[in-house]
This record gives sequence, structure tokens and C-alpha cells, in this order.
Amino acid sequence: MQEQNSVSQLKDLIDHGTSPFHVVSKSIDRLRQEGFVALDLRESWRLSPGGKYFCRPFDGELFAFTVNGKDALLSPPRFAAAHTDFPALKIKPSPDICSNGYRTLNVEIYGGPLLHTFFDRPLSVSGKVALTSPDIFHPDIRFVDFRRPILIIPSLAIHMNPKANEGTPVDAQIHLKPLAGTADETASFMDHLARELDCSVSDILDFELYVYNHDPLEVVGLDGTFISSPRLDNLTSVSALLSGIIHGKRPSGINVIALFDNEEIGSRTKQGADSALFRILLEKIVKGLDPAASCMENLLAGMLLSVDVAHAFHPNYPSVYDPVNRPLCGQGIVIKTDSSQGYAWDCEGVAIIQGLCSKYRIPSQRFAKHSGKRGGSTLGSMLSSLLPVVTVDIGVPILAMHSARETMGVDDQIHLDQLLNAYFSQA
Repeated sequence: MQEQNSVSQLKDLIDHGTSPFHVVSKSIDRLRQEGFVALDLRESWRLSPGGKYFCRPFDGELFAFTVNGKDALLSPPRFAAAHTDFPALKIKPSPDICSNGYRTLNVEIYGGPLLHTFFDRPLSVSGKVALTSPDIFHPDIRFVDFRRPILIIPSLAIHMNPKANEGTPVDAQIHLKPLAGTADETASFMDHLARELDCSVSDILDFELYVYNHDPLEVVGLDGTFISSPRLDNLTSVSALLSGIIHGKRPSGINVIALFDNEEIGSRTKQGADSALFRILLEKIVKGLDPAASCMENLLAGMLLSVDVAHAFHPNYPSVYDPVNRPLCGQGIVIKTDSSQGYAWDCEGVAIIQGLCSKYRIPSQRFAKHSGKRGGSTLGSMLSSLLPVVTVDIGVPILAMHSARETMGVDDQIHLDQLLNAYFSQA
């Protein structure tokens, strides 16, 4: 039952979470079903013991928290953070390009995708659009998802590129333009976008639109061991954080999840982790419970989990991994360490996670990068510099990170859900 629920929740989020804005909207749907109440960050808050709340400061960002017990501020708070965005292609302004008999779209790279994996796949478009409104300072914002394959980026046949299998550079401006139709088709992409929104093209002032892989999640392997899907980075973590905040019920204390946008491009935006907004949220929580309380005194005893995917060991490329600390798909959650703090950790935090895993019988693994290779990074260290509490980076191991289609173990989503539930429940 746990397996079916974990995988079905993840599948539902991936199916509908085709842009950061849609990830947040789908997450809110799940929170509302569990009785969470919406708050506005611009208003004063009066919070109650036992309360369950969420707020959406920006379209791609979401915070949710629970107030456990009558004296919640007397117990150390628990925080967990993940990101709602993923590597993709974004559509530029004036997107339609008609030349050489075809209609293509003008796109740019968002984040660090494995570009060749986006070729020869059914692609769709999702995001948000700003329309005219009577109030200039409040345009009409609409979310849109075509939810059908409308684009494709065809590869060049090997007969015309004999060295293709030796590695061919991809020029983002030239080679990544998705094919949308033929040049003699009268309706432009903007015409189709207006049709989806039931408006005229002249009503469209601007947009933030992502080209995404339309492939569905599939369970693969002789015994159904793996999940192959777009957007595992980082919707696996978003799904687990939602599970934790919904099911975690400590006797006392505040539980908080933060879902940030723009991690894939450095987080230095108003809706990213490297912003003052998280501190503002926490101050409002403390003051909403006790206007006389000191925010920092109540927060500094807390702990933060930075939850993001980890690199699984690839059997075909063993030389790029550490010889010992190389996690496998399906063998448990991953605790990440890095001497340069690209992943946030200290031995105290790692010990706490290992203690939870031991108590609740959750398998865990360790990841450390090859000493001669450049490692990745997450929002964990950045966020812990703004909120100086014990912080640990964890996640599920995946193969083909940043591919249009990534691979993970089915059991690992169950393990991650279990760990977040335990983290937010343990007294």
C-alpha cells in the first residue's frame, strides 16, 4: 500500500507539474485536500495550535507549515526545502520562426539540461501568460499547459552526420529550435497560445513558457525495479516534502516545508532560496503565535533538510565515481557530503539522519564525489547561510540527472517518504 501510494502521488505530481507554477498549483490542491488553510504574506497572521497553513508568495514558490501542540515555540522547529524547477528549454519573445519551409520556435536553455536527450521526443509547452487587464499594475495572469505533444526537435540523420556517435556539439541557437509545423500553416504559435487561453493575440503582453518532455512516467525493469520519467529532479523531493508535512505529527513544535523556484539557475531571485523571503516567513510564523517572542531565539535550535536528488552509480561509467561512496538505485535514500560544502552537511546532522533511518528501518547510503571531478551543489548551503541551523543534504539516487528522462528505484521514493514522515513526527 505504501509503495502504491508513494508512486501514485509522484506520478500525479509529474503528470501535472509541467512547470514550476503547475508544480505549486498541484501541491496546493493536495494540501487543501488535507485541510491546510491559505495565508497571505502581506497580511497579519494569527496562528492557532494544531493549525495547518500554506502561502504562495510567488507563482513558482510555496511554503507550508503546521503548528503542533499548545507550546510549539518551546520545541526546536523542523525545516525541509526542495525546488520546483527543472532543466528545460524556455520560449523566447517573438517565438515564431518561419524559414526553409518549416515553422520553428525560438528557445533558450534553462538550467543545465543534457541537451541531446531532448531530441526526437514528443514535447509540449507549459507555463504562465500575462494578459491585458483594466489595472495596468495587475495584469491578468493565466496558467497554460497544452498537455499534448505539439513540438519535436528532430536529430540529423547519421548519413548526413557520420560522426554523430562520436559526440556532436549542440549549438543552442541553431540546433534546438523545436519543429512546430510547416511554414505554409497560417496559424502561428502565438495564435495557438491565444486559442488555449480563449483570448486574442493582442491581449498577450508577455509569458514564461517552458518546453517539456511529454513522455509519461513508466515503471521499468524485469521485476519493475525502476521508475523512468521526466522531472524526477526534483519532483521526487517535492512529493516527499508534501507527504512529510501532511503526515508528520510531532507532539510539539513547528514543521515547515519550503519549495523554492530557480534552483537550477542559481537561486538568486526573489522566489529562489537565496532571498530574504524565507526569513520573513519564519518571523511571521513566530509573531503569529506570540507577538512578544524573539524570532531568532526560537529558530536557531532548529534543523533543516535540503532535499534534492543524488547521483546514482552508473554501471557503464564506474571510473567517474568514488570507489566506495557510490549509491545504487533502489537501495535507500542518500546522505550527501562534500568537503567544499557544495552539499550542506556536518557530522551532527548526518548522525541525526542515520539515527532516524536506524529507528524507522529506512535504508540509507552515502555519496561523495570522485576526488578528481567537479561535484554538484544544492540550495542547502545557501539556505543554511541565511538560516544558520544544522543542515543536511539528502535525496533519492537517480541516473541520467538533467536528462529529458531520468531513472530511479521505485523503492527509494517510498524510503524518502518514510524519512520525511519520521523527521516531521519524531519528538
